[in-house]
Amino acid sequence: FSFLQERLRHMLVLLVLLHSTDSFYVPGVAPINFHRNDPVEIKAVKLTSSRTQLPYEYYSLPFCQPTKITYKAENLGEVLRGDRIVNTPFQVSMNVEKKCEVLCNFPNKPVTLTVEQSKLIAERIREDYYVHLIADNLPVATRLEFYSNREEEEKKKEKDVQFEHGYRLGFMDGNKFYLHNHLSFILYYHREDVEENQEPTYRVVRFEVIPQSIKLEDLKADEKSMCTLPEATGSAPQEIDPSKENQLLFTYSVHWEESDIKWASRWDTYLTMSDVQIHWFSIINSVVVVFFLSGILSMIIIRTLRKDIANYNKEDDIEDTMEESGWKLVHGDVFRPPQYPMILSSLLGSGIQLFCMILIVIFVAMLGMLSPSSRGALMTTACFLFMFMGVFGGFFAGRLYRTLKGHRWKKGAFCTATLYPGVVFGICFVLNCFIWGKHSSGAVPFPTMVALLCMWFGISLPLVYLGYYFGFRKQPYDNPVRTNQIPRQIPEQRWYMNKFVGILMAGILPFGAMFIELFFIFSAIWENQFYYLFGFLFLVFIILVVSCSQISIVMVYFQLCAEDYRWWWRTFLVSGGSAFYVLIYAIFYFVNKLDIVEFIPSLLYFGYTALMVLSFWLLTGTIGFYAAYMFVRKIYAAVKID
Repeated sequence: FSFLQERLRHMLVLLVLLHSTDSFYVPGVAPINFHRNDPVEIKAVKLTSSRTQLPYEYYSLPFCQPTKITYKAENLGEVLRGDRIVNTPFQVSMNVEKKCEVLCNFPNKPVTLTVEQSKLIAERIREDYYVHLIADNLPVATRLEFYSNREEEEKKKEKDVQFEHGYRLGFMDGNKFYLHNHLSFILYYHREDVEENQEPTYRVVRFEVIPQSIKLEDLKADEKSMCTLPEATGSAPQEIDPSKENQLLFTYSVHWEESDIKWASRWDTYLTMSDVQIHWFSIINSVVVVFFLSGILSMIIIRTLRKDIANYNKEDDIEDTMEESGWKLVHGDVFRPPQYPMILSSLLGSGIQLFCMILIVIFVAMLGMLSPSSRGALMTTACFLFMFMGVFGGFFAGRLYRTLKGHRWKKGAFCTATLYPGVVFGICFVLNCFIWGKHSSGAVPFPTMVALLCMWFGISLPLVYLGYYFGFRKQPYDNPVRTNQIPRQIPEQRWYMNKFVGILMAGILPFGAMFIELFFIFSAIWENQFYYLFGFLFLVFIILVVSCSQISIVMVYFQLCAEDYRWWWRTFLVSGGSAFYVLIYAIFYFVNKLDIVEFIPSLLYFGYTALMVLSFWLLTGTIGFYAAYMFVRKIYAAVKID
């Protein structure tokens, strides 16, 4: 009875906790309450372009500067993304309208751009740069309105509204460049419920901008920094002539509107997607196809195996035994250690490390803890998790290395800790040198690079050694059959048993299951979109694991039936076949979707794509390898062998 009471008490506590979670906020993103006239700080994040893939900091262009420039302290993820959050001279107060105000310190004295500065602005406009600002941690967005279907345009004038992140720096008309020098900020607030005699409090729930280009002569400014905007029809845009000095005014206006949007759902505007239905449909389609194929494969393999095992075990009872055939023939060689066991176990260790990291990151993000509102959190978490998952990577690598009759565990541990991270660091360092040359804020600063190296050698390396030590000391995997002294001869293989044909065949199913998600991930990385569909991604990850395991088992079964027992390396390579398709898709995306023409942006694209493909190959290869290894041990344990 006391046990029951204890259980009831636990359940009550749990219910109370669950009830109180509606007022729970993820750490670091608690709402800020403003009173009327409180300053709302507008900060600048960076300038980005999907044509050059090189972010620049805000003051790399001659915008108006405040008296003192202060940069926000940033986390690792923000630094790696190229964010450099800095204060701006915009004076915005809560619920206070501003018709038109001059931005720079000198009221009616225009800003003069030198020839160099004019050239730079013209170049950035040509490269299609966007400016990203934030107010109360909300990014600025430009509203785009368009009609959903042209045929019914007359009948119903309903417009589709979509938001573009940031605002365009300027635009081109023919060979002329025009700069957006006037910004109309539209900020939406939500009035919070307060007691009667208290001053009302407000929260910022949306931040929009309408950029305009207005010629200096049309902006009439007075001594008090006030200006008057011309009528929309009669104004000419502000041209920037790159061949001479240009004079212009930077101005802005502020308009406040009340909104019903609650603070908790203020990010929904930025994450609205027009094609969620398509997304759901494609994912359900993938799930059905994969599980249908999985069912068929499992049935075929299980039925064939049962028949094989029954035959093999029956043959033992017959005196005049027939000649052995199929996979039972190679029982004396199937567990013969492969060439280069240290490198194989090191790569698999890194694969395990990646697998654990990706699984945890997607799961935590799915629970909403790595939302886009906490900038750089996803990248920071991924980096730290990869370091700490070194324990598991080392453990699995050490145990496998011992199973493969390896003796030099210290060298093996060092290889596991440095092989894959070393390649990643090398490629990133080379790319970073090119970004440095372009003076982009996307270049990782030298202190951050040193910090990453310290994390690698101070956290990851010792943890890998620790895991490897315990994995190597543990009992090796027990193989159900003994290995013969003399290796048997491998018969000549058919053309379709070729390694490359295997890679092409094995990659189709896992790639088909995830390629829709790949499109959204690529858009997030290369086109500055927000990626937040972690629920979808988790589902896709599960599908990927299932399909890789199954394909790998089928491939290793065919290989052993063809009396080829060299399956260790081959399974690892073939299971990662979908990485080859990811590479082809990346090339297709580059040619069809991106407007990149210059050398350095192309180099960056293919450098980072190579890293993605390598990581994906390690991940899928590891999943396939462990599935095949378990399968091989199971089937040889099921047959009687003299």
